[in-house]
Amino acid sequence: MQSFGQRALNRIYLDHAATTPVLPAARQAVADGLARWANPSSPHAEGRAARAALEEARARVKAALGWDHALIFTSGASEALAIALGRAKAGRRLASSVEHDALFRAAPDAARLAVSADGAVALEDVEGGDLVAIQSVNNETGVIQPLDDIAVRLRGAGALLLADCAQSAGKLPLPDADFIALSAHKLGGPPGIGALLVRDLAALEATGGQEQGYRTGTENLPAALGFAAALEERRGWVARAAELRDHLERALVAGGGEVVAASAPRIPTIGAYHMPGVPAASQLIQFDLAGIAVSAGSACSSGSVKPGHVLSAMGWPEEKAREVIRVSFGAATTRADIYAFVNVWTRLAAEARRRAA
Repeated sequence: MQSFGQRALNRIYLDHAATTPVLPAARQAVADGLARWANPSSPHAEGRAARAALEEARARVKAALGWDHALIFTSGASEALAIALGRAKAGRRLASSVEHDALFRAAPDAARLAVSADGAVALEDVEGGDLVAIQSVNNETGVIQPLDDIAVRLRGAGALLLADCAQSAGKLPLPDADFIALSAHKLGGPPGIGALLVRDLAALEATGGQEQGYRTGTENLPAALGFAAALEERRGWVARAAELRDHLERALVAGGGEVVAASAPRIPTIGAYHMPGVPAASQLIQFDLAGIAVSAGSACSSGSVKPGHVLSAMGWPEEKAREVIRVSFGAATTRADIYAFVNVWTRLAAEARRRAA
C-alpha cells in the first residue's frame, strides 16, 4: 500500500489559496525553534534567549514586508481580524460584502458594502464608518481591491482601514492600512501562526498578557521563526503564475467556460471558473479522481452545499454559482499541471454539452 507521501507525488495540487506546502527553509526554521523549548516570557536565561529569538523573528517579518510599525503575532489571519474588529477604538464597522467568513464571524453586525459585478467596492461607498474592513485580494475570485485609494478617502474622513492580506502578503505590496491581517500558511510558512500589523497601537484596546499586552498565551516561537523564513524566500514564481493562469483561462473559455470577474484586476495566483451544467461538487469529485486537487471557493465553506456569499454579492444567480470552482497556483505549479487540468475540464464540459443536447 502506498503511503500518503507517495500518493501525493502522483497528484496535482491546485488549491494553494486554501494552504500551500511549507517551504524547506520554513520547515528548518521551525525545527530550529523547537530546539529552543523555553517560554519567551520567562525571566531566566533560557527564557531570555527565546525572547531574543522571538523579537528577531518579529523584526525579520517586518523587514520582509517593509512594515515600520507594530506587529502582534497571532494564530492566523482569523484571530488577527478578530482582534482588530473586537478591540479597535472605533465605532461603526463597515465591511465589503465579499469578505472572508472569518471577518463576519468576528463582526456579525458590521454593515456590508455592495460590490460591482466584478467584485470591486465603489470608492464613494466606503465613507460613513469608523472602521472599514476590506480584503486586499478576495480568496475566492482573486479580485484586487483598490485599497490605497480607499485608504486616502478614509484617512481624510478620520476613519481606520483594516485590510485582510492573507492572500496577498508576500506577493503584492502591503496597502496603506491601519490594521493588516496576515497568515503564514498561505505563503509557505507553518500553519498556526499569523500576525496583526498595527500602524498605531493607541488605536487598539490592550488586554494584558503577552504580545506587548495585546494577546494572551505563550508565544509560538518555532512558528514565528518559520513565518519569517517563509517571507524571506524569493517570490519570482508569482510572475510565472500569471502566464500559467492566462494559458489556462484561454483554454477554458475556448471550451465554453466562463472566468469569474475576468475584466477585474486579479492576483495571478487565484482564478474562479464556471462550467455550465456541472455542479461544483461533481467537478471536485471528478478532478479528485483524476488526481487533481481544486476547491469550490473558500476552504472554510467549500464543504457546504449552498453557494458562498461572494458570488451572490457579485450578482451571480444561485444555479450558476453552484457550478463555479476555484483554481489556485503555487511555487511548484507547472505548465504540465495546467495541461492536465484543462484536459479533465474539457472532457467534463463536453460530456455536459452532450447531455444537454
